[in-house]
Amino acid sequence: MIKDLRGALQFLTIFPLGKSRDLPGPLMVGYFPVVGLIIGLFLALIDGVLRQVFPLAIVSLIDVIFLAVVSGALHLDGLADTADGLFSHKPSEEVLRIMKDSHVGTMGVLALIFVLGIKWAGISSLHGDRAILLIIIPSYARGAFAIAINFLDYLRPEGGTGLAFFAGNRNIANLRWLLVPVALSMLLGVKGVFLNCAFIGIVALVIFYYKKRLGGITGDMLGALGEVTEAGLFLFAAMGA
Repeated sequence: MIKDLRGALQFLTIFPLGKSRDLPGPLMVGYFPVVGLIIGLFLALIDGVLRQVFPLAIVSLIDVIFLAVVSGALHLDGLADTADGLFSHKPSEEVLRIMKDSHVGTMGVLALIFVLGIKWAGISSLHGDRAILLIIIPSYARGAFAIAINFLDYLRPEGGTGLAFFAGNRNIANLRWLLVPVALSMLLGVKGVFLNCAFIGIVALVIFYYKKRLGGITGDMLGALGEVTEAGLFLFAAMGA
C-alpha cells in the first residue's frame, strides 16, 4: 500500500519524495483519490492562512496557481493537447498525432483560459463550506482518472504516459478510495448529494464523448478529464454558496 501510494504521489505531484525506482503501474491507480485528498489538505491549509492576509479574490488565484504547480502542470498540458486534437475535426489517427505535438494551438490556449478562469471564479465564490470543498474536489478530480482507466481502453499501445496504468486487471476495487471524498461530502448535507451527482454527470459525459469520438483514451485525455472535472465541480459548488 505505502509503496503504491508513494508511487502515485511521485507520478501526480511534484512533492519531494525522491526519485521513484519503480515504473508506474496499475496498482497505483486506486490511490489517485488519496493523492487528491493530500493535495486538497495542503490547498485548504494554504487558503486558510492566506485569507488572513489577502482579499478572497487574490487567495483564490493563488489556490488555482497551487493546483497547477503541485502537478507540474501535467494535467493542464494534457488539457491543451486534448483540446487541440479533439476540436480539430480530423480523423482519429490525425487527432492522436496532433495530441503528441508539443506545440499548443488556438484550441489548447482557449481551453486553458476557460478552465483556469472557471476554477478561479468557482473558488472565489466559495464561502461557508470552503475548506471541505477545497479538500474533496481535488480528490474527485483524481478519482476521475481511476474511473476512466477502468472503463476505457488505452489508445497508444505502442507506448505513452498512461500505458502502464492499463496493464493490469482493471476492476471496480480501484475505485474504493473514492468513497472517502463521497463520505466527506455528506458533511455538506443536500449540497453534498448534488455535488456527487454533478461529479457522476461530468465524468460520464466526458467518458461518453471520448468513447464516441475516439473509442478510448490517452494520457493527455486523462489529464483533460481531471481538469474539466475539477473546474466543473468548483463551479457547481459555487452555486448558492
